[in-house]
Amino acid sequence: MWQRLPFRTQLFLPLGLSFLAALALGGVLLQAFATGQLADESEPGRRSTQTMAVALNSALAASDHPRKVLDAFVQSLAPSSDIQFRPVEAGSVPPAKDSLRDVHGVPRWFIDLIAIPDMDAASPVIIDGRHVGDIVFTPDLSADLFEKWIGLLALASLIAVLMVLTGTIAYLFAGSALRPLQSLGAGLTRMRRGDYATPIPVAGPSEIRKSCEEANALATTLAQLSQDNRDLLHRLVSLQDDERRDLARELHDELGPLLFSIRAGTIALTEASPQTGHLGNSVQEVMRSVEALQQTNRRILDRLRPLYIEELGLEASLQTLLRNFRRQAPHIGLAATIDPGLNGVEGPRAQTVYRVIQEALTNVLRHAGARNVHVEAAISGDALAIEVCDDGGGFPADNVFGRGLTGMHERVRALSGSLSLLRADERTYVRCRLPLGEVPIST
Repeated sequence: MWQRLPFRTQLFLPLGLSFLAALALGGVLLQAFATGQLADESEPGRRSTQTMAVALNSALAASDHPRKVLDAFVQSLAPSSDIQFRPVEAGSVPPAKDSLRDVHGVPRWFIDLIAIPDMDAASPVIIDGRHVGDIVFTPDLSADLFEKWIGLLALASLIAVLMVLTGTIAYLFAGSALRPLQSLGAGLTRMRRGDYATPIPVAGPSEIRKSCEEANALATTLAQLSQDNRDLLHRLVSLQDDERRDLARELHDELGPLLFSIRAGTIALTEASPQTGHLGNSVQEVMRSVEALQQTNRRILDRLRPLYIEELGLEASLQTLLRNFRRQAPHIGLAATIDPGLNGVEGPRAQTVYRVIQEALTNVLRHAGARNVHVEAAISGDALAIEVCDDGGGFPADNVFGRGLTGMHERVRALSGSLSLLRADERTYVRCRLPLGEVPIST
């Protein structure tokens, strides 16, 4: 879970928790030590109260008019003093915390948080053996509580300022560290897609710079290997074309005349023999077999090397291919959009375009079970785009190219193009894109 969090979150979360923990610890320490501090600060007043009560009781006992002495003592006490005389009729002294309900500037929750000790002191005043009142010590803790509240605010403000400063520094540091990593990630993504030409910017700390340099070196190596692979594929395709051409020539020059000779002999035998009986039926069977062999030979020759591409041009050759498909599969509706500008495409590209469309239509006829198919081939900018789509049953879930499409894929890669097979909207698409620029071939 932690490893999946963004880097900034991993950096800021511990910092924020540390500052919050420091603030909480400060509050706990304040609550723990405030009680003792308040008690220590009030202790001199408690002792003064007791001393004053002893002295007053002695004076009252020695005086002939103790009531006047007591009145004079009460008048001598300042109204704001923490030490006051409380007659018996006034009742008991309320707790000090009850007098702190409305301390100006201090919230109630803070007052409740601090455990205020029982600091009240009451010393009895006796006249003629009768308890007439108490000298009480009721300290005013408002100033002390306000001081501690200001201290807590100062601590919180300091922690907040430190948090903001630390967060800003960490954010800037994280940004300066992440930008090179983001550039490195984007560069690796380009490399995964086959773009080895765009270098990764070398920036950031030395460790990241070294990684960027290594990634650029890897891109250079992969670019060279990719070029070598394309050159090898191109040579293999050229060898295959040469082999197809030689095989087509042998079939045309050797098998073609033999089939023609058999056909001519069969025709002569038919004319010289009666048309009835077992011999006549056999001659007709031979004739049909020879015609089937000739058609098969022409179809094989057409698949091995469509020689009329060089004679008619690519666009006309594709139209011928489409007419043959309509004649072979009249139950499949075929719509086509063929760019007349394809006649300007020659050589290996023309052969590849023809082969891709031929193989795609063959797959539709053999495997798709489609009712409609659409073929489009056009020049788009500096590339040649091909799309063959059908409404058939699609391809297996593993989407593995068959033998025919694998060969086409190798042809397309040799020309620095792309070939894809996908399924969308209940239709199957074979898409090919070939660059029209020259493909350098290493020797």
